[in-house]
Amino acid sequence: MPAAESSSQFAERVRFFEERLARNPDDIDILNSLSTFYLQRLRETGSFSDLDLALRASRRSLHVVPPIHNVQGVMSRASSEFASHEFAAARDDAQLLTHLEGNGTPYALLGDAEAELGNYQAAERAYAHLRRVAGESDENVATRTARMALLRGANDAAKSSFSRALAIELARVSPSRELVAWYAWQLGDIGFFTGDYAGARVQYENALSVYPGYFRALASRGRLDAAEHQPARAIADYAAAIEKLPDPTFVAELGDVYAVAGDHAAAQREYDLVDAIGHLSVVNGVMYNRQLVMFDADHDRHALQAFRLAQREYETRRDILGADAVAWTAFKAGKITEAARAMHAALRMGTRDPRLLFHAGLIAQSQGKIRVARSYLTDALHLSPEFDPLQASVARRTLHRLGGPLT
Repeated sequence: MPAAESSSQFAERVRFFEERLARNPDDIDILNSLSTFYLQRLRETGSFSDLDLALRASRRSLHVVPPIHNVQGVMSRASSEFASHEFAAARDDAQLLTHLEGNGTPYALLGDAEAELGNYQAAERAYAHLRRVAGESDENVATRTARMALLRGANDAAKSSFSRALAIELARVSPSRELVAWYAWQLGDIGFFTGDYAGARVQYENALSVYPGYFRALASRGRLDAAEHQPARAIADYAAAIEKLPDPTFVAELGDVYAVAGDHAAAQREYDLVDAIGHLSVVNGVMYNRQLVMFDADHDRHALQAFRLAQREYETRRDILGADAVAWTAFKAGKITEAARAMHAALRMGTRDPRLLFHAGLIAQSQGKIRVARSYLTDALHLSPEFDPLQASVARRTLHRLGGPLT
């Protein structure tokens, strides 16, 4: 694989364009380029400051030159809106782009935005158009095919499509190390959540060999370490990931590792940090809302507040994971009817994720549907016996209590 642009080279390029912009603040080529660079750095570091910079640059570009004469500006703004979880705005800009741009890229973004909003039929229509324009050998097509396969529970098909996307990227003259690492990480997570722990480790190591310090792969490897009962390694991997990006999910999972290991003081420190991260800024509250409400539900905290926050987000973002968040927080708040209704929506595509199946099992149990509960819990543990440091144990204990077979 050819050497990718180093971090220092990338930083130098960004500084060069920022200096040019200082001299020419209305140059849309510079503004659009900088927006793209900031989004790239966001993907690599998770820094929300880059997200704000990308949004400001793209909006300034379109203030200077309107969309009809500034396709790249619209593309930059749509991508920035998507990264900001402004999915309806991203969808609207993507729809505008389909009339301004002849290639398939707008349809990829349009489908992504529709999927995040839970409009899966609209997403599939957009992806079908992308496929007609770009062809089956296109990397974007393979990635979107994988996404829809995961939603439908076709995990093996998703793995095949991500592998194809990875092969396409590796065949480029200068592959993107971030994309290569992202594909390997995706393949690792599919392996983990379908019980192929050895295969998952290979993929996480592949991601880290291409992109040392890649925070997503570090955190996922930490989760795998915990699943394989290696707490010291798990703590080290999570700590390394959190040093790169203090994502509340990483911090919460590190706390869970400490809790399982019996170090409750250390666990509480991590849980307190989750709260601090969530309340650090308005942006954090928007970007991390779903992670924070699931943390509260998992740890039996602020049940009614978490339910209301999950409901509020689901009013506009009606995707599978949003429905699961409503279901799980409703269950913990004692609102079983609402939990069952939301869980039905969460499983409407046939998604095969042990976390969703675990939630479905406990909700079914609370309704007195013992046979259904046993089936869901058995499926969750069959898919990935150690899918979560805390919740997998709850699944096993509940299944045992219900008289189901232990996996």
